[in-house]
Amino acid sequence: TPSVTVAEIRGRKQAQRIHALRGHAQRLLEQYPGCSLWLFGSLARGDWDAFSDVDVLAVAPERPLAMDLAERVLSHGLADDALPLTLVEWEQRQGGGDLYWSAIAKDALCLAKA
Repeated sequence: TPSVTVAEIRGRKQAQRIHALRGHAQRLLEQYPGCSLWLFGSLARGDWDAFSDVDVLAVAPERPLAMDLAERVLSHGLADDALPLTLVEWEQRQGGGDLYWSAIAKDALCLAKA
């Protein structure tokens, strides 16, 4: 029988977790047209461990909607941390020169768009 490496097991586990998050995100966004949810941080990068939290960006056309979406993400247990951003803010942060946001944008995975 072929041996399975730790990296392969981690890769499968990461794919399973992201697949489950995408399903939950898609169902949640049915109530939020024009919005999207983005996974970032260690789970998105693949360097997570048992103590890692799940970080999500809640992106919406307007700030109040982004804040409401972030609250729903947290109340549904979809993530441990949810940052609300408007569409304009997310676009600016992806292309800006801020190292923190550049790192987030580089590794962010879209979980769902509505």
